Amino acid sequence: MPQGQWSKKRERQYEHIKEGLEERGRSEDVAEEIAARTVNKERARHGEAKESSRTSTEDISSGRRGGLRSHKGSGGRTRDQLYAEARKKNIRGRSSMTKAELEKAVGR
Repeated sequence: MPQGQWSKKRERQYEHIKEGLEERGRSEDVAEEIAARTVNKERARHGEAKESSRTSTEDISSGRRGGLRSHKGSGGRTRDQLYAEARKKNIRGRSSMTKAELEKAVGR
């Protein structure tokens, strides 16, 4: 776990996020990095950190962002995610497609 004084709640949150990422196939190093960044952002949003960036406190929460991009619901994947998949599938004309057109082109 990263250096510093996290509360027991934040330590549990870190372990939960890290384990979840590892279960989804992320390497331990990447999982630790993402978990630490997520916990630190939540600490900043809740006034628990001594210093915090403007984006940490004004951006949408990590949980909300994850929910928006979870491939479920009305939002689904971002245009950039769809574009990357279209590039992998070598779909022609992808650069000028809208999000809806990309969704149709990648077949999901």
